[in-house]
Amino acid sequence: MISETRRRAYLDAMQVASWLPRTELPFAAPSRPELLQPLIEAEPEPAQPITAAATVAEGPAEHAPASTAPAVRPEKPQLRVVMPEPKKPEPVAAPEVPAEQQKPVEPPRFALQLLRAGNVLLLVELPTGESFQSRDPAYILLKDLLRAARLPDKPQQVGDGEPIRWPLLHRGSLDQSGDAARDYVQGVLAGELEQMGCACLWLIGLPALRFAGEVEAEACYRELNIEGIGPALAMPGLEHLMEQPGSKARLWQAMRRSMPRWVVGLNTDMNDR
Repeated sequence: MISETRRRAYLDAMQVASWLPRTELPFAAPSRPELLQPLIEAEPEPAQPITAAATVAEGPAEHAPASTAPAVRPEKPQLRVVMPEPKKPEPVAAPEVPAEQQKPVEPPRFALQLLRAGNVLLLVELPTGESFQSRDPAYILLKDLLRAARLPDKPQQVGDGEPIRWPLLHRGSLDQSGDAARDYVQGVLAGELEQMGCACLWLIGLPALRFAGEVEAEACYRELNIEGIGPALAMPGLEHLMEQPGSKARLWQAMRRSMPRWVVGLNTDMNDR
């Protein structure tokens, strides 16, 4: 059996970490008290004096008497083994999710109806997502707005009459982002305006403002100049006008300012009305 100090020194030289419990472990055999004591570096022993019998006489080596005492080797100082402190586990970073596995952004969803009343083109948000019916409250309000603006109160559907819906496809790799929706809506408007030559465009509802005029709800009740399309009047949605009666007065003021665009020969001074 070797001493505990030397055993630890051997294990340390072989890079084998040895661990000792600092407290008594449950269901374990009792530890030896000497193992729990801190290691003390052993002091080197003093060298023993050489006896006279081991003294070599002067002269040739062949005449020197043989030494009868065994050679004494000084013991090496004991190694002090320092127990390494347990390392704290490093936090594991969450694995990065590849770009192709990230959750895709939901495309915008809206339905717009393209109508024509006189020389004005209307892009109207459909509150229910379906085409207007003659008895829909939103459609009745739209007809009232047209009469107030001195326009025909029976707007005609443009093209095949199908609403402009987004997204175009519910599956596939086609780009369905907001930028793609804006380019699509503006492309449809530019093509219709080129054929009809309308005097003004009405944008009614937030989707019409956002994807045709590239503006938000704060731009309502004023006139816009859209590049590639021309002048447009920004209006809130029909449902908003029905729920907020005060918004109708603001809309009427905006319509009066822009009315000379679509009413030929109308005097711009309308203060008497």
